[in-house]
Amino acid sequence: MPHSKLIRIGTRGSKLALWQAEYIASLIKPSGYSTEIIPIDTRGDKILDVSIAKIGSKGVFTEEIEAKLLDGSIDIAVHSAKDLSSDIPDELEIIAFTERELVNDVVVSTNKNINITADTLKIGTSSTRRVAFLKHFYPNVEAVSIRGNLQTRISKMQAGECDALLLAYAGVHRMGYDDMIVDKIATSYFVPAVGQGTIAIECHKKLPFDKKEILSRWVNHPATEVCLHAERAFLKTLHGGCSIPSFGYAHIEGNSISLKAGIISLDGQRVIKVKRTSSFEEVKELGETVANEVLNIGGEQILKEIRQQL
Repeated sequence: MPHSKLIRIGTRGSKLALWQAEYIASLIKPSGYSTEIIPIDTRGDKILDVSIAKIGSKGVFTEEIEAKLLDGSIDIAVHSAKDLSSDIPDELEIIAFTERELVNDVVVSTNKNINITADTLKIGTSSTRRVAFLKHFYPNVEAVSIRGNLQTRISKMQAGECDALLLAYAGVHRMGYDDMIVDKIATSYFVPAVGQGTIAIECHKKLPFDKKEILSRWVNHPATEVCLHAERAFLKTLHGGCSIPSFGYAHIEGNSISLKAGIISLDGQRVIKVKRTSSFEEVKELGETVANEVLNIGGEQILKEIRQQL
């Protein structure tokens, strides 16, 4: 592999994924290194008529990109952190997380007057966590499975397949659809997915040191990184893939870090939620402790049932 001042960026080909790759390229630019963006098709992008849970929960949006990291045809992979499995190949590592966007889920619609708490609505989402939370908090709402990139989902909604979409604020905001947000749901009860709102950079452990240095200096946001280490340690201990309705959100409170995380049954009837705090030095232990507590107070049983149903 010729060593040069070029960083080759692998990404999915959707508009949002390309926006994220361009954003990473813009962060790298002041370092004097140049970048090249290489779009890669993933299974999750090709198979749109099946739920993500049925395609297989591990690496639906990342496997093909990770293969390119392993064979050396790209230097780094850019992922939405929430799409990244808690188990990545041994030869790879996550080297940076961008500063986190607002982490909330939002209701997006062309109809400004809808009321998610009162109206009988069809809401489009492909996330098992969002479906379960809708059943729990908004029994008046019917969840409709809608997949595809953001633009595809919006056109499906406009074609009448649903009244509104439930999405991560970050993607809606990055694609410039803020004017379609009719409701921003509080994270106090609608806890986001692990990693929601931040972009993760993955690389081969053997990536040249100077390139790693550039990424940790120009791209990584230390405060976000410490929160993500807690969330991802929770997910890894729980053994939750992207089709499991688990959730986890860590944030900094003064000199400590607070993690609220758990799991919800597919029918939305049972929510197991634990909140704990720790020092910055013990974030991995914090994630593991919260996961074990969740498993011990009923999470293990919920997980077992989910795996049978999926």
